This record gives sequence, structure tokens and C-alpha cells, in this order.
Amino acid sequence: MARTDSFFIRATTLTDALNFNQSAIDLGSYVDALGKSVLRIHNISVQYGVPNGAYAGAPNSSTSSSFQLTTQSQTDLVAISNRSLISSGTLSIATGATEVVMMDSGLDVGPQDWTDGYLIAVEQLYLGVDQTFDHVSQVSIVLECTVETMTQAAAMALALSQQ
Repeated sequence: MARTDSFFIRATTLTDALNFNQSAIDLGSYVDALGKSVLRIHNISVQYGVPNGAYAGAPNSSTSSSFQLTTQSQTDLVAISNRSLISSGTLSIATGATEVVMMDSGLDVGPQDWTDGYLIAVEQLYLGVDQTFDHVSQVSIVLECTVETMTQAAAMALALSQQ
């Protein structure tokens, strides 16, 4: 497969208190299954909230923000067994009476967990977010990607498996 130099795709989804939100990421300029062009995601980095943003939370509580990157539109967070899931993760926060006492974030799964990243043949991805308390305003991601070529049959088969 022919390969290009890596580049970055960035996306943000605003959170909405306790409701699931998602935004589409247009990949049409990189992916064309009929033209044999596919996208390989090598790494994903996630930012919860805005830089130096305060993490609000009720005193003496535990809250979380979760994200997912999928090849299909969703109405809620999906399990790792869902074939459209590319990556997912969570930020967990525990607060004391007046301060944050514990904060932890991690990926359940990400493209960097696989030997050769994650191959994409659909023209849109979806960044979904949900949280248990309105404590971050947005979730942003950065994807490290390359564009590759495949046979038309292989690219179409991959695209159909991701829809």
C-alpha cells in the first residue's frame, strides 16, 4: 500500500450537561473507497474541557466524562463490542468538600493499541460525548493519520463493513 506522511485531524464536541452529544468529522477529502483511498488512524489524543478550565462538580461526589469515536452515528455510548467503535475513553473525577481529590483518564481502546493502527474507509466519523455531571464544556481529539491506497474491491469491502 502506498502511504503519505502523517498529518493531524482535530475535532471538538461540546457537552450538554447530562445529554449525549455528537459531532460529525468529515473525511471526504481523505477517503474515497471508489478511488481506492483510505485513512489509517495511528494515534488519538483526548482533551477534556478547555486548557486550565475548572472542573466543576458537586461536593463529595464522583463524576465522569466519556467519549467515543465511531464510524456510524449513535444515540448513546456503545460497548467495545460494537463494530463501529474506533476508540473510547473516560475522565473520572472525585471531589471532596472543596477540592478535586482524584482525577484519572484513560482509553478503553485506541488506534495505538493495534499493530498497524485503525483503517477507515467511510467519509464521516462521529465524536460522541456523555457525562454524569456537567463538569467539562467540551471534549476534543487529535488524530494522527496517513492516507493509503488499496484495491477498489478491498476499499469497498472495508467501507461496507464500517457502515
